[in-house]
Formats: sequence, C-alpha cells, structure tokens
Amino acid sequence: MISILGIGLSLTLLMVLAYRGVGVLLLAPLCALLAVLFSPATPLLASYTQVFMPALGGFVVAFFPLFLLGAVFGKLMEASGAALVIANAIVRVLGVRQALLAIVLACAVLTYGGVSLFVVAFAVYPIAAALFRQAGLPKRLIPATIALGAFTFTMTALPGTPAIQNAIPMPYFGTTPFAAPGLGLIGGAVMLALGMLWLSRRAAAARATGEGYGQHDDEAVPDAVSSVGGAAGVPALGFGRAIAPVLLVVLLNYVLATWMWPALDTRYLALPQYGQTNIDAVRGIWAVIGALAAATVLLVSLQRRQLTGLKATLEAGATAAVLPLLNTASQVGYGAVIASLAGFALVRDAVLGIAPDNPLVSMSIAVNILAGITGSASGGMSIALQTLGATWLEMGRSAGIAPELLHRVTAIATGGLDSLPHNGAVITLLGICKLTHRQSYLDIFMVAVTAPLLALAVVVVLGSAFGSF
Repeated sequence: MISILGIGLSLTLLMVLAYRGVGVLLLAPLCALLAVLFSPATPLLASYTQVFMPALGGFVVAFFPLFLLGAVFGKLMEASGAALVIANAIVRVLGVRQALLAIVLACAVLTYGGVSLFVVAFAVYPIAAALFRQAGLPKRLIPATIALGAFTFTMTALPGTPAIQNAIPMPYFGTTPFAAPGLGLIGGAVMLALGMLWLSRRAAAARATGEGYGQHDDEAVPDAVSSVGGAAGVPALGFGRAIAPVLLVVLLNYVLATWMWPALDTRYLALPQYGQTNIDAVRGIWAVIGALAAATVLLVSLQRRQLTGLKATLEAGATAAVLPLLNTASQVGYGAVIASLAGFALVRDAVLGIAPDNPLVSMSIAVNILAGITGSASGGMSIALQTLGATWLEMGRSAGIAPELLHRVTAIATGGLDSLPHNGAVITLLGICKLTHRQSYLDIFMVAVTAPLLALAVVVVLGSAFGSF
C-alpha cells in the first residue's frame, strides 16, 4: 500500500510542478526516484541507471530520426515562408466571412503535412490576428481556433499524419501511420465538427453583443492576404512550390508503408545485428523517415533562393528537436520506473479491470489519464505503452481486436486530457497570442479536450461494434 501512496504522490508532484513550469527533463527522474523511496525493497540507484536510463535511451534510439527530421522540415517550412504562403492561400480562398474555418484549415494542412504545431502557431497567429480584426471576431478566440486545427484531428486521428503521436504506437502494434483509416477519418470529422460548432456559437454570441476584436497591445501584424517573399531581390514563393513538400510527405508516407517496404526482401531483419525483428514492426517508422527526408530534400531544392541562411536554419531545426525528444524520453523513463514498482501491479490490474473484455476502454482511460497528468500527449502515450502495450496487444488478440484498431484508439486517446492548463503547447500558444488562461482557456478546453474525448467515445463504440476499418 505504501508503494501505491508513493506512486500517487509522485504523479501528483509531477503534474503540479509541470504546471508551475518546471522542466520535465529534470522533473521526471526526480519524481521517479521519489516513488522508489516509498518502495523500500527497490534499490534507488539501480532504478535510475538500470531502469530509467535504458528506457530513456530506448525511446531516443527508436524515435530520434522522427523528431530530428520533423523539426528540420518544420523549420525549413517556416524560414522559407512556405508555411505562411499556404496559410495565406487558404485565407484568400475562404475569405473574411469564413475566418474561423480558414484559420482551422490552414493549421490543419500544415500540421498534417508534417510542420510542427509550434511552428504553425507562430506562422499562423499574425494572419489570424489580422483576419479576426477584419471580421470583427474577438481575439480571445484565436488560441482555440489554432488549437482546433493544430492540436486535435491532424495530430491523432487522420490516417497518415506524420505526428509523433501517430508514430509511437507503430512499434508496439506492428502497424503503419494509416492504421484504421475509416475510424480515423470519422474521429477527425467529429472533432472538426464539434470544434467548429463551438467556435461558431461563441463568435455569434460575441457579434450579438458587439464585442469586436477588442483593444490589445498587439505588435504590427501583416495583411492577412499578403504574399511572402524572401530577402531583398528574392521573388515571392508561389503556392505550388510551397505546398509540394507537404503533399510529398503524405503521398510518400502511404506509398512506402503500404507498397514499397513490404515488397522488398527484408529477411535480413531477422538477424541478431538488426534486432531479430521483421518488416511489419519497422515499416511504419521507416515510412515516416523516408517521407520526411525526401520532402526536406524537395523543399530545399524548390526553395533554395528563399533559404538564404540554409546552414543556420538546418542547425536551428536540429537543435529544436533535442529538447522535445529528451523531454518525452525522460517521461518514458519515468513510466518504466513506476512500472517496475510492486505497487504498480495493483494499479495495472485496476486499470485493466475497468473493462476486462474490451481493452479499448481501459486503454482509452489509461492513456488519457497519463497524458493529463504529464501534460503531454506523447509522454502519456509512451508511459502507457511502455507499461501496458504488450498486455493490451495480447488482450486485443484474445478478443479478436485488430492491432490497427488498438493503434488508432491509442493515438486518439492522447489528444484529450493532454490539453489541460499545464500542457506546454497550451502555455506556448497563449504566450504567442499574448492572452491568458482566464481569457481563452475555456474555448481551448472545449475544442481540444471535450471534442476529442467525444470523438474518442464514438471511435471506441464503432470499433467495438464493427472492428477496424
């Protein structure tokens, strides 16, 4: 019982201190060791060097290329102006009357194409500010509008998204980024529809009271339909060249995962030096790596004139990958230590006992709770899969549930309680928009927590009734 108390105290401390801004890289090992102190039979230093660090290292080994290539690709999209060009083009097509939908779709296209949600927030905010001002919409709705497009359906639900939340389940379940595409599309549609319904009603209420954009000490924002050029003498970037790398990520991701890698002779993977695995276990990660690498090469080739400081941009992208990677890996190490404690067996049995005949339910609850506690979708998912992934896979096989369905439910489950107030992306987004939790968090909660949770319920019900499709 004292071990369970230690686990509870450790999780609570992790959540509270993360909310107060303490870095997870330092916080996770300290909280893990605190939990160990409540398990007297468990050696302290061995838990750190033999459990925490190997789990951290294993995550880095498995996912470093995805973080690196994703960060570099996103930085190049930002530095070349391609992200802004795509966002502006969508705004032009939809116009001021559809300002909410224009910003949501701009964020969705960029994140689905592999651009980091942080890059998207920085790139789209100036456009959203100008557009909302023209449309007479309250500025306080901008964070939720960006969150709906960048933090929800393109992060977890849409099949093929290169987001890390869609990649982490692949080695556990032997799946690809396109797992359960039908259910993913349904879940994504539910999130989009509910989010837009909420934002539209809030905008209508603001118009009825004559609230308008409001008085804010904004920095100068560009015209919402301006073109984007590079340095002096560099022509503006065209939409076709801007969107081509994004389209390549999606297309090549599908081709590699579905056709190319399975068609190759990969029997060598069964050898000890290659981990004694098979193509089904790695083709999903290989597909994302190949797609992002090829798209990065294409982006540099097409937009070399806009990328006047290419070396510095590449270095900045590579550097930007390190902290998110190590933060998530540190959370994985934390989860491994917690899973090694005697009290965790009772916690595990309680979670699995919620719905012993349907792992989709217990998985949804566990992933959401852990994502909420850690304030991280990828961190919560990693801890859950590190500790219970093999158990859920076996339960799924026994219940006739396809691994693809387990993958999609796990991914969607990360996108609910992760967006509680202490979430790093939420805090960063509010900072970019120069707004507070008091002004904007209710709307973020409705589109990034409530809508995804309802979409998850729909997917679980459909998946339980009809299986993976």
